[in-house]
Parts: sequence; structure tokens; C-alpha cells
Amino acid sequence: MDAEAGKRHATDQEIYEKIWNAIAERQVGPGTRLKEEQLSEIFSASRARIRQVLQNLARDGLITLVPNRGAFVSKPSIEEARDVFFARRTIEERLVERLCATIDADGIAKLGEHVDQERKAHQSGDDAGAIRLSGAFHMLIAELARSQILASLLRDLVSRTSLIMAMYQQKEIQSCGPDEHAAIMQSITARDAKKALAVMHHHLAHIENQLDLESDRVVARDLEDILGL
Repeated sequence: MDAEAGKRHATDQEIYEKIWNAIAERQVGPGTRLKEEQLSEIFSASRARIRQVLQNLARDGLITLVPNRGAFVSKPSIEEARDVFFARRTIEERLVERLCATIDADGIAKLGEHVDQERKAHQSGDDAGAIRLSGAFHMLIAELARSQILASLLRDLVSRTSLIMAMYQQKEIQSCGPDEHAAIMQSITARDAKKALAVMHHHLAHIENQLDLESDRVVARDLEDILGL
């Protein structure tokens, strides 16, 4: 059977999610060029469809469209990095405060299971998995708090944070580990809003303070390996 004939065609949303996840998990670094022709081959999609997906990603701030040059993964400035963390603090502190008042036994169990998965990923040296789970922890809080508006805003900020970390974070430092997430979970589980706010604020400040604003350690990788279905 012809390999191309048996290859599943991705939907526009699947293509968007695949590229979004690659950026959020820091597999595709800031400044990486996203070629329409290559993406068209990877996803077995027309260039018109790829162009629309890239426009959607540009609308969400994850890529930059440069006239006569193409699409590139965005490279946030230092000022933009500071703004992202300011926005995250505002949104996530509101989310944990809200969740402290509404969380139920099922939500507590989900948070605990997620932190356990993070610990296992860290202990096994699964860096890609740890990065994915780290961002997903923050999104889980938004999901459990049942705020579609804040969850949508946070999702965008989490992906932008990944770009910032790919550009500015010191390589040897783990940004967002399970211990700090466990402390956030325990505060929420105890329904201690005051402590939860303080722990979340400290957690996000810790990540921001680990940024190395003088370095750029982005490593280029092959898009076929990263995005191939």
C-alpha cells in the first residue's frame, strides 16, 4: 500500500493544535521558520489550508508573518515577557481564589493525579513530558475553576510563556516543578485562599526570576520529526 495513500489527512484544528503543542512544549523554538510547502507535505494539506492555520497562529501571537519571507515562531521581547507574567499572575491568582471556594472531591483527585504524573516524568528524566504536564497543571486549574474566558486567556499565555522560556531561561534550571505545584494543590485542597494566592504568586515569580535575559539557547530541530502525524 502506498504510504501517502494510507496517510490520514489532518483537520485544520488538528494542524493548529499540533503546531501549538510543539511550541508550548518548546520543541519548536522562537525564530524557527514554518515553511508552507513543508507543512503542506507533513500534514497532507493544501497550502491554502496551511496559510489559514498560520494566520490563526499569528492572530494568537504565536507566530509572526513577515511579508515576502514567510512565517516564523514569534520571539517575544523582554517587555513582552514581563507583560505575560503580569497577566498570568492576575489571571491565575483569580483562578486559584475561585477554585478554593468551589473545588470538590473529584477536582481534588484530579489535581493529585496530575502532580503524581509530573513527579514520575521528572524522576524518569522525561523532559518533554515534564514540560507538557507543567503547562497542563495550570490549565487544569482553569478547567476546574470553570471559567471559559480565563481558561482561553491562560491557554494563550501558557504558550507565550513557553516561547519566553525557550529564549531566556537558563538551561540548567527546571522552571516549574512538581514540588511547587504540590504546594499550590495542597493550599487549594485545604480551601485556604490566602495561602493559595501567596503560593501561586511566589511560584510565578520564581519562574520569572529564573530568566536569563542575556542568553538565547534555542536549538533548531526538523519539523518533520516534531510535527509528523
